[in-house]
Amino acid sequence: MMRALVKAVAGPGLELVDVPEPRVGENDVKIRVLRTGICGTDLHIESWDNWASETIKTPIIPGHEFFGEVVEIGSRVHEVEVGAMVSGEGHIVCGICRNCRAGRRQMCIRTLGVGVNRDGAFAEFIVIPESNVWVHHDAIDPDLGAIFDPFGNAVHTALAYSLVGEDVLISGVGPIGLMSIAVARHVGARYIVATDVSEARLELARSMGVDIALNVTKHRIVETQIELGMREGFDVAFEMSGNKGALPEIIENLNHGGRVAMLGLPSEPIDIDWSKVVTHMITLKGIYGREMFETWTAMSSMLKSSETLRKRIASVITDRMPASSWEEGFALARSGTGGKVVLDWTQI
Repeated sequence: MMRALVKAVAGPGLELVDVPEPRVGENDVKIRVLRTGICGTDLHIESWDNWASETIKTPIIPGHEFFGEVVEIGSRVHEVEVGAMVSGEGHIVCGICRNCRAGRRQMCIRTLGVGVNRDGAFAEFIVIPESNVWVHHDAIDPDLGAIFDPFGNAVHTALAYSLVGEDVLISGVGPIGLMSIAVARHVGARYIVATDVSEARLELARSMGVDIALNVTKHRIVETQIELGMREGFDVAFEMSGNKGALPEIIENLNHGGRVAMLGLPSEPIDIDWSKVVTHMITLKGIYGREMFETWTAMSSMLKSSETLRKRIASVITDRMPASSWEEGFALARSGTGGKVVLDWTQI
């Protein structure tokens, strides 16, 4: 038996209870979970909103951001070894659809989400296919290892377009938006402007290397162009908020040929000036998850090469607590004022 945070029945809430340990298939790896990050998806599942009620089949163990130690491997596992320290790619793909066969696994039409469509990482142990295991060959802080999944979202977004010498606008500085600031600075952006409505998160954005952190309830984005002496609009934008007013404001502040990487999931339809998209030759690109596994390679390499980047990404973790205090952790994550919340599964 093991301790796990379970969504036992349809409805709000989770329970920390004893459940059977997962079994290892011939292609699987069993991991002792040491740390987990709390994601917005987990908050949806815990509160049982419309998305959760339409998507989740109970009972299920949520959680997909994790770091742990391999304790058992299946008979056909050849690359991952017992004792390895690992994180996991949370999208399990079919391997045989057109995109999978072409090497575009992040676009698999039959993707299953760890902690969404199958049991996840809010538990002492998790089992995933060997193909989804990311081995950390260099020593890494367990807390940092637990947020490789969202860090990958930030890297995927930030590397969607070339940023060297470009002026970058980032809308929404939740944990992933904060990490995207650090990545954009690392790869050579000229000016970086970040917007949000939370003063606490804007202060975190300043510590990540942003040039201007703007509260859009008090100021307009165009003011930052004047302050920075920009003659034209922003070259690249990351839309991380999902707010219906964000994308129209981004488009209004882009240069001709501007490019937008969209990670934020809108909660309602968005009206934009499509004539400007056409006449200004603006590119909109949806971003979902991580490229498998180019994003993982890129983020590991960047962290290894830059102590400044490691410190900035680690600083996004603002709250750490025992897994037994999961309710407090969920409340902090839901408050929307801090960064990442990490649960310690050695303390339950």
